[in-house]
Amino acid sequence: MINKAPRLSLYFYNKALNICLKNGLEVDFIDLVLNIAVTLDTLGKQEDAVKTYNKVLEMDSNEARAYYGLAIIYDERKEFDKAIEMYKKAIEINPDYSKAYFFLANSCDESGRKDEAAEYYEKAAELEPYHFWAYNNLAAVYEEIGKYDKALIAIRKGLELEPNHFKALFNAGVIMNRLGYTQKSIAYYDTSIEKNPRYAYSYLNLSLIYMEENDIEKAIEVISKGVRFNPEASFLYYNRACFYVHTGNLNHALDDLITATDLSSELEEYMKTDNEIDPLREMELYKKRFAYI
Repeated sequence: MINKAPRLSLYFYNKALNICLKNGLEVDFIDLVLNIAVTLDTLGKQEDAVKTYNKVLEMDSNEARAYYGLAIIYDERKEFDKAIEMYKKAIEINPDYSKAYFFLANSCDESGRKDEAAEYYEKAAELEPYHFWAYNNLAAVYEEIGKYDKALIAIRKGLELEPNHFKALFNAGVIMNRLGYTQKSIAYYDTSIEKNPRYAYSYLNLSLIYMEENDIEKAIEVISKGVRFNPEASFLYYNRACFYVHTGNLNHALDDLITATDLSSELEEYMKTDNEIDPLREMELYKKRFAYI
């Protein structure tokens, strides 16, 4: 069913603007034009939205909301340099613009500027102390850049706000494992799976911990449960194939490898140089299925 609400909104915004202009009525033009821009973006008319936001800036070059709207569009297009520039302009005008800080952090994170991302997530959390995603994302960034103690502080704050959120529990598992607290890491992954059994990465990370602990059977048990709940997760099949190779169960390993590569052409490319699956390369079915590799 087509959602007519945005189209109706645009119609009425334009109609209201025309009526006010014709009758010389007092109207907050900037708010009205901003609403038109937002509606155009919602309808997928991004170029028209960009033009409309720029019209707002022609009326008032210090309208932070227009810069923010432009930033959101560039963000969606993955034009992160432009998005970052627009978010920063919005913040220069309104230093307390918490949403701009949060999405600026996200753009920095996506474009690999991790230290900046951490700085802006910190600011977003400072402005909005109950912003769960600011703490969660901050923890993930600190973990990526190896600042595990800071990551732990951030994820604990996130879990205070959302103690049952699977992503925060997952991130806590990652951080605990980095810090060497294996059993705590396992407990967090188990709880994350309980809260959301369809998040495939929890099974992957948990199974890899068991592999590191030389408990291959447990690793296979965990990743097999992940496959049941996430039958399209190619990387689960691939890793289970590697686990089966370690147990000598080459037939099951090859079955999983075929399934994984059927689901992901990237894995088929990756397997070419993966020494872990070398024992499968002499099997007749492997040669038949991957004759060109």
